[in-house]
Amino acid sequence: MSFNSKIKTIEWVDNVSRMIDQTILPKEFKLVDIKTCEEMYDAIKTMIVRGAPAIGIAGAHGVALAAIEAKKSVQTRKDFDKILKEKGEYLKSSRPTAVNLMWAVDKQLELLSEDCSIDEITQKLIDNAIVMENEDIEINKRMGDFGAEIVPKGATILTHCNAGALATVGYGTALGVVRSAYAKDPTIKVFADETRPRQQGASKKMIDVVITGADRIAANGDAANKIGTYTVAISAKYHNVPFYIAAPLSTIDRTIKSGKEIKIEERNREEVTHINGDWICSEKVNIINPGFDVTPNELIAGIITEKGILRPPFEESIKKAFEE
Repeated sequence: MSFNSKIKTIEWVDNVSRMIDQTILPKEFKLVDIKTCEEMYDAIKTMIVRGAPAIGIAGAHGVALAAIEAKKSVQTRKDFDKILKEKGEYLKSSRPTAVNLMWAVDKQLELLSEDCSIDEITQKLIDNAIVMENEDIEINKRMGDFGAEIVPKGATILTHCNAGALATVGYGTALGVVRSAYAKDPTIKVFADETRPRQQGASKKMIDVVITGADRIAANGDAANKIGTYTVAISAKYHNVPFYIAAPLSTIDRTIKSGKEIKIEERNREEVTHINGDWICSEKVNIINPGFDVTPNELIAGIITEKGILRPPFEESIKKAFEE
C-alpha cells in the first residue's frame, strides 16, 4: 500500500465525516463515512481515528453531525442548543486525555452564542468544522518549519508513537518536523519507536534529538503522550540528548497547573490480552493498560508550536504564546 499525501486522514464530505480506518492499517486501506454523533463517539473510542489533532477535528465534525441530526427533531433554538451541549459533553467523554478533543468541541459550542436560525447555526457549525480541518494542516506545516531549525545537519532523530500524517488531518506533528527537516537536508535519519498494542509507529550514541507529539500539555509544560514517552525522555536526559515536544497550541491546557491534574485514560484489557480476537496470554494475568504517561517539564528542551519553539520556563513562554 502506498500512502497518498493528498488523502486527508479525516475530511468533511457531503455532510459526513470521511476518515481512514486506522484499526486495519497497514494490511488494508479503507475509508469509512461517519454519519451520526454516536458513530463519531465510537470511531474516537475504538481508535478508528487516533492522534490528538485528528481526534480534535473528529470532535468538531461530531458536533456538526449532531447539529444535522438535531435540526430534524426540534422546533426551537433553545431545544437545539440543549441537545448540542449534551452531545458535546458526550463526545468529550470518548477520550479523556486528548485535550484537542475538548478544545475543538468547545470551539464549536461557542458558536451557539450567535443569534440566528437553526438552519443558519447548523451551517455555521459545518463551515467551522471545515475551517478547523484545513487549519490543522497549515498549523502542522508551520510547526514543522519551526522544528526543522533544531535538527542538526545529518542528524538521527528518535520519535515515539503516532505523530505523523495519520495523527493529524494530513501532515504530522513530530513527523511533520521530520518532513520539514528532510526537505532541507535529505541526509537525516529517523528511528520510530512502536507502541503496543496499537502498533503506533514501528543505542549507541546514535540519536541526536528526540521529537514526540503530545495529547495534553499543562500550563507548566508537563506533557502527556503515549505510554513509554516518559521512559524515552528519561533516557534522553541521561545521555544529554535534547527532547522536544511538537504540538499545536490547542494541545496546551492552561486550566491545569501541572501534569498531576491530567486524567490518564485506562484502555480495555482486551487490547493487551488479544490480537485479532485470539488470546495471547493466560486468562489469569492481571492487566493494567494506561494509554498515556506524563513527561515532567524538566526533561523537555522545548515545545514546538505553530508560533515557534517555547522554551523553559514554560509557564512564561506558554503564557506569552497565547497573548501574541
